[in-house]
Amino acid sequence: MERRWNIPVVDENKVDALQESLRINRTLCRILVSRGFDDYEKARLYFRPQLSQLHNPWLMKDMDKAVRRILAAFEKKEKILVFGDYDVDGTTSVACMYRFLCKIYEPALLDFYIPHRYREGYGVSKMGIDHAKDNGYTLIISLDCGIKSVDLVAYAKELGIDFIICDHHLPDAEIPKAVAILNPKQSDCSYPYKELCGCGVGFKLITALSEELGIDEEHYHCYLDLVAVAIAADIVPMTGENRVLAFYGLQKINSNPNPGIKALIFLGGIQKKLSINNVVFVIAPRVNAAGRMDDARKAVQMFIEEEYDKALAYAELLHNDNTERKEADKGITAEALELINANEALKNKKTTVVFKEHWHKGVVGIVASRLIETYYRPTVVLTKSGDIAAGSARSVPGFNLYEAIHACREYLLGYGGHFAAAGLSLLPENIQSFADKFEEVVTASIPPQLLIPEINIDAEISFKDITRNFYDIIGQMEPFGPENMRPVFVARKVLDTGYSKVVKEDHLRVVVKQDQYSFTGIGFNLAAKFPLLKKPANLVFTLDENEWNGSTSLQLKLIDIRSSEP
Repeated sequence: MERRWNIPVVDENKVDALQESLRINRTLCRILVSRGFDDYEKARLYFRPQLSQLHNPWLMKDMDKAVRRILAAFEKKEKILVFGDYDVDGTTSVACMYRFLCKIYEPALLDFYIPHRYREGYGVSKMGIDHAKDNGYTLIISLDCGIKSVDLVAYAKELGIDFIICDHHLPDAEIPKAVAILNPKQSDCSYPYKELCGCGVGFKLITALSEELGIDEEHYHCYLDLVAVAIAADIVPMTGENRVLAFYGLQKINSNPNPGIKALIFLGGIQKKLSINNVVFVIAPRVNAAGRMDDARKAVQMFIEEEYDKALAYAELLHNDNTERKEADKGITAEALELINANEALKNKKTTVVFKEHWHKGVVGIVASRLIETYYRPTVVLTKSGDIAAGSARSVPGFNLYEAIHACREYLLGYGGHFAAAGLSLLPENIQSFADKFEEVVTASIPPQLLIPEINIDAEISFKDITRNFYDIIGQMEPFGPENMRPVFVARKVLDTGYSKVVKEDHLRVVVKQDQYSFTGIGFNLAAKFPLLKKPANLVFTLDENEWNGSTSLQLKLIDIRSSEP
């Protein structure tokens, strides 16, 4: 699949000024300017984040009400239920809040609740509220969910149960009548940073409670490893407060992690310093697998466990769920690709809609993302759920998937989601009509360039500039994530040394040079591009380290290759 290369244009005067003050490689200065760090002070705080950069939690709308209600519950010896979603953000949020409250309140009056993905669905559930009522809870603190639960919060109120909502999802016009709603995305909330994840919002409530009660920072900064896991897994922008929290959370992960995180690191076989990338691809899938394949309550039990051996026992359950999830994901993806490849009409559409009754509903969202890697277009994967069809949809960057699904609502029983991802349900007999309408809506509204994958390239670079010092400075740009991705470079007119080859049928191992400077590199799934190396080529890559026989060298991690000739 050919891809669009996008290289930003930057103000060279700002690059000059920044290079003058920082005295580092010009290419790095160009990247910093393009990311908005265009003077010495901004660059200093970018490279050396400080916890003092975190905003005052009391700036968040309703923070005073939330703290007052919790302290009133303490006074009256009320039972408090900590309620959260079944994904990584939800389970880490619940673990942080529950552990903190157990430090400052009577554990016998506290419990946590995670809804079952299939019995209760996403977010606040009626079953959860009934559980609270039956067990004498009069205050629910919901984390990473609740902002859209208008009717359920009203139902809880009728039962004498108050809600404090900590959420980060976009509110609708009508918001629940909770005692307090902490969500910086509320239009009338003046909190300066809008991109916190659910665990981040919960952490701000913990911070405010600590300040009110005169509790030292060490008693809540100890949860920064869990906050960092949530930030990484929820794919929120790695900017502002998220970057500060993730920076210090990673330090804790690498020095003195939560026993549950330590157990997942062990099971993931990671023996070196963890990066955000490790968190996203090793820790997060195992936590998410609990809710996808079974019950996510055990993820919280793992995170709140103080003893490593007990945490490891829960981690092994998550690890097994993840193994099962990977097998299901692999099998269903292969079946779905077979369906598309066998049908010429399906192959040439601008959308993908596939359905099989036996597919596991816990992995259909992952499968939709996998299909986009081959057929780059808005994708819906459906399976049977009781008497209805239900599934997940994923978009390509830049296209509003939710609006497209909304336009097909006549064929749907229910739907919800956002710009890039959605869930939906419909009667099996309406699948074809929905697929036809979805194709019609997308074809009429998607700009053609959005159906071609884009590679965002940070800067052009010469091989002579790629040094150990250059690489070390890139390392100081961690943690990487949305809006602060690992820098991507293009090097032009690169020549093969004659030692490049295809390995394991699909991949490329290259040895290339530019002038007298040469580098090795690896290009996964780029074997088809091998013939381009017979002539001068332009290479797009990130920089990586290769360890071999006890020695370490820099290598190129190839993303794409094009001929240098027009």
